[in-house]
Amino acid sequence: MTAGALPGATIGVLGSGQLGRMFAIAARRMGYRVHTFSPDYDTPTGQVADIEVTAPYDDLDRVREFAKRVDVVTFEFENVSAAAASAAAEHAPVRPDGNVLFVCQHRVREKAFLSAGGFPVAPYRIIRSEDDLERGIAELGAPAVLKRAGFSYDGKGQARVTSAAEAAAAWSSVGREEAVLEAFVEFDHEASIIVARGLDGATAEYALLRNAHSRHILDHTLLDLAHPAREKAIEIARAIAERLDLVGVLCVELFVMPGGALLVNELAPRPHNSGHLTIDACATSQFEQQLRTVCGLPLGSTRALTGAAMTNLLGDLWSAGEPDWAAACAFSEAKLHIYGKSEARPGRKMGHITALAADPRDALRIAIAARSALTRAVRS
Repeated sequence: MTAGALPGATIGVLGSGQLGRMFAIAARRMGYRVHTFSPDYDTPTGQVADIEVTAPYDDLDRVREFAKRVDVVTFEFENVSAAAASAAAEHAPVRPDGNVLFVCQHRVREKAFLSAGGFPVAPYRIIRSEDDLERGIAELGAPAVLKRAGFSYDGKGQARVTSAAEAAAAWSSVGREEAVLEAFVEFDHEASIIVARGLDGATAEYALLRNAHSRHILDHTLLDLAHPAREKAIEIARAIAERLDLVGVLCVELFVMPGGALLVNELAPRPHNSGHLTIDACATSQFEQQLRTVCGLPLGSTRALTGAAMTNLLGDLWSAGEPDWAAACAFSEAKLHIYGKSEARPGRKMGHITALAADPRDALRIAIAARSALTRAVRS
């Protein structure tokens, strides 16, 4: 096929969660067909895709067969194996390519990449044994955070270590697997910046997103239209995207230090939870931007149409029964997004609410109030 894929082409998505769902909605709106591949059935992506293929990612023959039937392949989360990406690339372009996936899906490789590029990161040590961990704590001090190198997200596979006496328990808690020990940094707040990079090397960046977490899971995001660190964040994100030779969307998660200095925390080479508000608040959503990049189309404007904020809806909200959707929708500036997951579990991302207002702080108050209304009737 040619470098680009025009409307009417078929996009293959490795992965089938909510990110793929929102990508598929954006793609179908622009006239594309979507096929999704994952081990699961009746998935958030599969519910809106044209074809849902159910097979393990390590079934490389099925991956190859999947790639033969599409024009370009992308992925919606980075825990797809690099081997699967390579198998798909035998028959269709994979964007971002497998090397980007290989770097970003493993904390040791990611830290090495960032350090080699001179990007600012918190002090860290690579941990492959309990002795390494004890030595790392002695060198970095405590508290520190131990993070399993692979398949670690939303706080899973992570442990806070407050003293050398906790080393054995922390090492066991991450499965006694290769990990990264990071010095604990006293940041002012967490933020993220989303950059898109096209086939031609052109880039487009969104406003800085100010994030707050609860239980290691993103709780809410505010579109900070006047964040003083935006230009520095853009400079870092653009340089990372170029060094990766990215074709796609990249989220750079950041620690904003007192005084405004930035440290890179993690990379996500696909749309990100903090960017969901771009669907309602920006001229081009992060999902349409992903589509544009992987299909070789010109990038869309990232201009914010208004202030906005987003709150996650976790499975905990279902603990007392079905949430009161009408109560949340009574907030006229609130936009409800539900992902179509079959089972609500504590900590599981089931949807989100975006609220719009000229002042993003007002939008945040609306979003939080709308979320609170979901369970108000149940509690009363």
